[in-house]
Amino acid sequence: MRYIQLTLVLLLIFNLSAKSQNGQFPSQLWHKGQIITTNGQVFQGSLKYDLENNLVQLQNSGIETFSASNVERFEIFDEQYGGIRTFYSLPYSLSGDYESPIFFEILTEGNNIVLLCREYITTDNRGMGMYSPMVMNPIWGPPLSGAYRLAFNFYFLKDGAIQKYSQKKKELLDILDDRSDEVELYMRKNRLTHDQRGDLLRITAYYNQIK
Repeated sequence: MRYIQLTLVLLLIFNLSAKSQNGQFPSQLWHKGQIITTNGQVFQGSLKYDLENNLVQLQNSGIETFSASNVERFEIFDEQYGGIRTFYSLPYSLSGDYESPIFFEILTEGNNIVLLCREYITTDNRGMGMYSPMVMNPIWGPPLSGAYRLAFNFYFLKDGAIQKYSQKKKELLDILDDRSDEVELYMRKNRLTHDQRGDLLRITAYYNQIK
């Protein structure tokens, strides 16, 4: 059962990276879902999220906007990519020392470590040609009209603290230091990289499994 669930999540991740050709990113679409507020209220309807401003909109009889400060979590069913995605509001400082609630997508959970991410839209300056080997790279996705692509910042929640991950292998092994030898062997055997969304999910799930 866990293998099937992981396979479905990995398929969703690949599809998220390979944005559809209609020119819209997931954050620009309405999704069926629900919002759970900090006081336990549940609102259902169509949702659209804005991670840059840490807002989520609910479209039902009208449109209502919620900020990360009054939302515990929200869940969407991404029809375009076929999967449920969950976002939690957690205290974190994006700049400076002051922490405030912001939205993180939960990629994989465990008793020892949690993999989080925040997606963003960025300009694609790589100058890829039609036959470039980067075209179907699942971390970047294919070249997009308008020269934009979907990118991700990754974070680990461990020992009650959120740490931003710089997507360097040494840092990953430092974070998973008490099982780093086993993790590195697992990465080599399965040809996993340290900077791709789907691979990071598998690595984190493996770490939680052996712990």
